[in-house]
Amino acid sequence: MEILEVESTRGIKPALIALLQDCVASGASVGFLPPLQEEQGLAYWQGIEGELADGVRKLWVAFDQHHLVGALQLSLCTKANGGHRAEVEKLMVHSQARGKGVGRALMNAMEQGARDARRTLLVLDTRVGDVASSLYRQLGYQEAGQIPDFARNGDGTLAATQFFYKQL
Repeated sequence: MEILEVESTRGIKPALIALLQDCVASGASVGFLPPLQEEQGLAYWQGIEGELADGVRKLWVAFDQHHLVGALQLSLCTKANGGHRAEVEKLMVHSQARGKGVGRALMNAMEQGARDARRTLLVLDTRVGDVASSLYRQLGYQEAGQIPDFARNGDGTLAATQFFYKQL
């Protein structure tokens, strides 16, 4: 497996759209509801492209035998009083690659990238009960609290989210 920090989605956008569609279809809580249309995915990644170009977002991708199997983003706080922090966003692992260390490898690469960007505080949120919360705890993230009925699931029910942080 190879983890790369990329500065652009050019050349990998179709694979990123397919990854996002797979994650949404398999129930991941990444901000979209199924079914995710290709046009929605394209619009999303075009927006990310702009933030990467502006330097306010970083993106890591995971490849296994030249196939994109995961992605993770870091949103850098641009506020005057927040230059030390960043938000971990959209840890996505293809459904066929789960349980193989892709998420952990992406998180480790992202944390080094955050250190390189002089970020000392990382925050993230995940749906209560998701497998990702176990990974975050294993990596030293501390739970800060929960909010009920935070996001809608694909079946229309509302789910709580839990917030985590880690000081680097």
